[in-house]
Amino acid sequence: MLVLIGFIALHLSATGRTETRIAGNLKANAVAAAAADGAIFRAIFNLSDPQQDRRWALDGSDHVLQVGGLRTTVSLEDESARINPDTAPPALVEGLLRATGSDGGTAARLAAAIADWVGNTPVAPQAGELQEQYRAAGLDYTPPGSPLESIDELGHVLGMTPEILAAIRPHLTLFGPASPTPDRADPMVIAAIAFASRSQALSAPNAAPALPPNGDVIARITAIATSAAKARVVRVAVVRAGAPQPMLPRGYAVLAWTSGWQDSD
Repeated sequence: MLVLIGFIALHLSATGRTETRIAGNLKANAVAAAAADGAIFRAIFNLSDPQQDRRWALDGSDHVLQVGGLRTTVSLEDESARINPDTAPPALVEGLLRATGSDGGTAARLAAAIADWVGNTPVAPQAGELQEQYRAAGLDYTPPGSPLESIDELGHVLGMTPEILAAIRPHLTLFGPASPTPDRADPMVIAAIAFASRSQALSAPNAAPALPPNGDVIARITAIATSAAKARVVRVAVVRAGAPQPMLPRGYAVLAWTSGWQDSD
């Protein structure tokens, strides 16, 4: 009986410690998440500053903030410096695929398949042609011929692999212009622009992008907050910011919002 009681007491003690740790992790995550959210909105407030010289540059540099007593790092990037697969010329997408490691044949086929998927081809394929191609590959769906709902959707494109998608994902956006801004683009996007320019797919190597009206900016804001318990929360928001107007009554609009976290040890 004493041995049995000892086992029960040990089990209850272990269960209590586990539940205490879980509760502590949940609290740490909640505190870090609130700090990361606060940093995102602090960045939005900064982007809306009427004095442009006080705004943070969209260059990816880190800004350290204290939000709710937590050290939070926030960075801003120009979303127009990425490639929009919904509207980009196929040669620009092909250039990105080549720059990120795909061979010429694979890059050309995938760029054409992406254009078919989003309906961005100069000549529409014949009726049933795409359906036959996808059926031959063992797929029970066909391209919708409409803009992407998410970058993940590219994983369904004929010939796309997880490795290729992972390579091009950091350079893509669904909110940028057809021609990315070269002066803020990363090396892969610059290489893609150069390839497309050689292919005469862009009017000029530094073709001006179709920017949002009224001097608005579209920024990707990344906030990372770490609590004292080592909980780490990452928030990423794509935001359009500018002067209040009928289309932007609050002076900003959140276009996308993603999050992730790592539990404390």
